Amino acid sequence: MLNPVGEELWTVEGPIVSFYSFPYPTRMAVARLANRQLWLWSPIALSSELAEELEKLGEVRYLVAPNKLHHLFLTEWAEQYPGARLYAAPGLAKKRSDLAFSAELRDESPSEWQNEIDQTVIGGSFVMNEVVFFHRPSRSALVCDLIQKHDKSAFSGWRRWAMQLDGMVGADGSTPREWRATFSKRAVARAGRDTVLDWNPRQLIVAHGRVIARMDWVVAMVSQAGQPHSGLRRGQLSIISSMS
Repeated sequence: MLNPVGEELWTVEGPIVSFYSFPYPTRMAVARLANRQLWLWSPIALSSELAEELEKLGEVRYLVAPNKLHHLFLTEWAEQYPGARLYAAPGLAKKRSDLAFSAELRDESPSEWQNEIDQTVIGGSFVMNEVVFFHRPSRSALVCDLIQKHDKSAFSGWRRWAMQLDGMVGADGSTPREWRATFSKRAVARAGRDTVLDWNPRQLIVAHGRVIARMDWVVAMVSQAGQPHSGLRRGQLSIISSMS
């Protein structure tokens, strides 16, 4: 169940969820901090098997929602781990007032993980912003919905056509076009993009779909959020990023 993807970093595949009738695969990441506390990114559905495996790794301490769509399973995690702290992406605390969040995520990492995990807000959208993370020990960038590459065979009929039109199936994947169009403050989005590039990650982990990409492609995808009509490539960092 726990798939090691780097030093002190694991991923876990979750169930398919429906997003406006589209079947979306889910994936979470688990980082073990130096004090053996566990940092969970985009928690998926909780099962007894997953809880048992996590117990062997360390103490579940931080539950992180990277954008305001990734909150479906937070309640069950909060109930199972009452001592864990919840961290909300911008806008989520207002949406989920039933949950007791410890803080809203900003550009600067909280002191609890600031020496091991960096973060930045890809802002500038009037609909939704996303927090992107960088796990230092494994040099992994964690991107939730900003970059998606779905399996074409998972869709049929008009849904496959819609995903193809959106650029989220096929060789490259993309940022959803309708979301990309909402980034009206491009300078803000570009500032977040540049922070991600400056991290110089070796690996890309996404929440939805399978990704095999070079960093120059990742640069192009992130660039589209801040500058929708051009693919600015700052740096040509050749890496292989694969998630299965």
